[in-house]
Amino acid sequence: MIKSMTGYGKSSISKNLRDYQIEIKSVNHRYLDVSVKMPKNLSYLEEEIKKIIVSKLHRGKVDVFVTFNNSSLEGRNIKINTEIANMYIEQLRKLAKDEDLISEIPVTEITKLPDVLVIENNEDEDTIKNELREVTNEAVNKIIEMRKIEGQKIAEDLIKRLEEINVKVKRISELSTGLIDEYVVKLSSRIKELLQDQEIDENRIAQEVVIYADKCSIQEEVTRLDSHIYQFKNLLNSDEVVGKKLDFLIQEMNRETNTIGSKANNLEITNEVINIKTQLENIREQVQNLE
Repeated sequence: MIKSMTGYGKSSISKNLRDYQIEIKSVNHRYLDVSVKMPKNLSYLEEEIKKIIVSKLHRGKVDVFVTFNNSSLEGRNIKINTEIANMYIEQLRKLAKDEDLISEIPVTEITKLPDVLVIENNEDEDTIKNELREVTNEAVNKIIEMRKIEGQKIAEDLIKRLEEINVKVKRISELSTGLIDEYVVKLSSRIKELLQDQEIDENRIAQEVVIYADKCSIQEEVTRLDSHIYQFKNLLNSDEVVGKKLDFLIQEMNRETNTIGSKANNLEITNEVINIKTQLENIREQVQNLE
């Protein structure tokens, strides 16, 4: 099943007072471009997140937003920096003596001074990594599901447009079969008009008809168009990443259509060519959104 490059996935989990939330947004892009915004204390896991995304997504501009709140006491410890505290006390006592102030200094006031209390955080990095991997995988799976749903809608629309193109190609093929006979009639009539009672060289007329037939024949282009449409439909049912292949096929279909338009000197065929090119442009815009 083909996938769109547009999608959104969000997941959150809580483990032992550790709260994780990940949002993933993706839009069209020529290649895979992953950008991760996360708290500094988790920055060492940025490549781990990218590795998961790269393993599951293949194209698109992907923005990842990570939120982490750790209220767990695991691995945390409060330490008193006695050396700093004693330095504060010494200076405060000196100040009290010099200024004839009360020298009693409450312990609670000392602890409020900078760097006296130090919170040591010895988090289990492996545990956090595994929990972050879990929530990331869940968010990625959600965005993949959304991209599949969107891709299926696009595929249905493309199939409908391809069927319309197929009808027009058949119509062009039918119209082209009468071009030679029409040319023979016009050529003979014109020669008779010019030569009047003079003898007409039937061999020369036949030669001109062969040259014209070779010049205006569009059978090869029609056959290639049919082939491209068949390949396009097959790719829509593929599990591969097909966006670039489909884009290439659209270019080839446009090339064949333009050749038909330049060869066929017929108003009806020209109108059908214009209709096909309009549909191909609509398909091309849709294909730009496929992975």
